[in-house]
Amino acid sequence: MSRQALVQVKHLTRYYSQTCAVNDVSFDLAKGEVLGFLGPNGAGKSSTMQMITGNLAPGAGQVNIAGIDLLEQPKQAKREIGYLPEQPPLYRELTVDEFLRYCAQLNRIPRSHISSAMAIAKERTGLGDVGRRLIGNLSKGYQQRVGIAQAIIHSPAVVILDEPTVGLDPLQIREIRALICELGKEHGIILSTHILPEVQATCTRVQIINRGQLVFSDTTAGLESRMNATALIAGFHSAPDLAALQQLSGVERVEPLPGNRVRLHYDDSNPAEALVEQSVAQRWRLHELTPQCRTLEQIFIELTCSEEQHSHSGDSSQ
Repeated sequence: MSRQALVQVKHLTRYYSQTCAVNDVSFDLAKGEVLGFLGPNGAGKSSTMQMITGNLAPGAGQVNIAGIDLLEQPKQAKREIGYLPEQPPLYRELTVDEFLRYCAQLNRIPRSHISSAMAIAKERTGLGDVGRRLIGNLSKGYQQRVGIAQAIIHSPAVVILDEPTVGLDPLQIREIRALICELGKEHGIILSTHILPEVQATCTRVQIINRGQLVFSDTTAGLESRMNATALIAGFHSAPDLAALQQLSGVERVEPLPGNRVRLHYDDSNPAEALVEQSVAQRWRLHELTPQCRTLEQIFIELTCSEEQHSHSGDSSQ
């Protein structure tokens, strides 16, 4: 298996006084992956990100960055991390070049390599034409690009981006998402975001944390399969008996709707073909048949709300 693990998080736990903010969280990240990290406010997302970047000590657990134990060798491990906080750490009174040179020095890039490192970072983030401009005079989108450039200037194995498109206009959001996808080819990316469509647009894997625990972890394709239709809306000129619809193969539940319409809930077997055949045979005069898909927002709410309800049972096993 060629999957190269750049981040390995094992049984990460953190308490604030008596409150468990992160509870036995484990996952990994490989080169070429963009991991979307989702969670409602207070779910433990920020605490997890801070522990992965070495800004917060875990109560228990282990974090390896590119094979280096973050707790045992923090300086070496942090050299393999590029981090863009939600509020980019920019010096607005500096030019882009001055700031990136300063960041290169902070990351201990040898003096002879600084100019080439700056040039590569600017090229990858589309900053080639603004090197001499003051950061404070740039648009919010370009300031975000500068923030990403400082995160990648030392060619880290792992790039962690916290809400990188907040406050941007639609065109800027599109550009930053394209940049993230491009960076994902050479690095392992962890993307923390509240913007659910951003996950579908940029990520290869998705994790959802709630009340300190991971409640979902799968590929984006796996997530989208959960969004597939699990219900049909059917409309008839002559409303059939609900019991007759309930007998159709695959139908789990029939929900009556206004105007001779029903919602047919099903599990694995789509009843559309059987419904059409019966409609012809029974002269129900079917005139509408629409698959109904769940949105990512609905799945997110189902996972976080159901977990919140079950959390009071005291079951914290993973």
